[in-house]
Amino acid sequence: MKILGPDLLVFGVDHVPACCEFLIEYGLTPVGVTDQGGRFEAMDGTGVLILSSDDPSLPPALSSGNTIRETIYGVQDAQTLEAVGRELSKDREVRRAADGSLHCTDDLGFAIAFQVTVRKPYAAAATLTNAPGSPPQRGPNQVAVDPDAQIRPRTLSHVVFFVPDAARMEAFYHRLGFRVTDRFTGTGAFMRPEGNADHHALFFIQTPPFMQGCEHFAFHLGGPSDVIQAGSRLVAKGYQSYWGPGRHIFGSNWFWYFNSPMGVHVEYDADMDLHDDAWTPREATIGADASQLFLMQHREKWSPGGPPPA
Repeated sequence: MKILGPDLLVFGVDHVPACCEFLIEYGLTPVGVTDQGGRFEAMDGTGVLILSSDDPSLPPALSSGNTIRETIYGVQDAQTLEAVGRELSKDREVRRAADGSLHCTDDLGFAIAFQVTVRKPYAAAATLTNAPGSPPQRGPNQVAVDPDAQIRPRTLSHVVFFVPDAARMEAFYHRLGFRVTDRFTGTGAFMRPEGNADHHALFFIQTPPFMQGCEHFAFHLGGPSDVIQAGSRLVAKGYQSYWGPGRHIFGSNWFWYFNSPMGVHVEYDADMDLHDDAWTPREATIGADASQLFLMQHREKWSPGGPPPA
């Protein structure tokens, strides 16, 4: 089943204006946004939908109070959509919406949906590097740094959930063609769908039931410099850094996580590993040494003309 990954994450929130402002500052493009909320898109059309928590169109809230209301996955084509519908209809009610999308719940009660993907082609330059011993990617007089660069999220990378039964979630998504790429022992699996080579589009973290919900989501940027530049801008606007910047081991992606008004963490990432079925999953015990190759500490700018600020 050629599922590509999450197309849209739907949140029901109490403070719509604050959430909308955050997503704009994060770099997503508002589409049809009003004081009641709306959609915020990356360059390929994937995105986040913000609605008021009492909006009647939303699926029911989780008992934990987490603001995630639905994860909508994009599939490659109509044939895949029908295959997903047939598989899920074996043991649960699947509702078809007027737009053709399929809606149900997974084995732990998360609302999920599937649609022919909204992902669209887009053009965006790669981050170019010059390294001794390798042909230069930037020629003479082509500078890499632009303090005023417009940095936009390119595509919805992945979503991570706190779950009370990670093994059951893994088995459910295995039915839909997701593969395990790597695993933290006793914690959960990194999984990629059949239609996407990214190291992971889903990750599950075993937690008590009262924590169930979305832990974080991430969009891909163009490279590590984008992650650090965009993250520095968020800090300068008053948003609180949660973890990063740094580089993960599983997936190799650069990262920087922030607290958000949605009550979940939001990550910038870049340069994630790609895998196919020849890959042998790794396993490690979760901890600082397994979670990141290195972690940097953000601080305000300073000059070698004097000591850094306290």
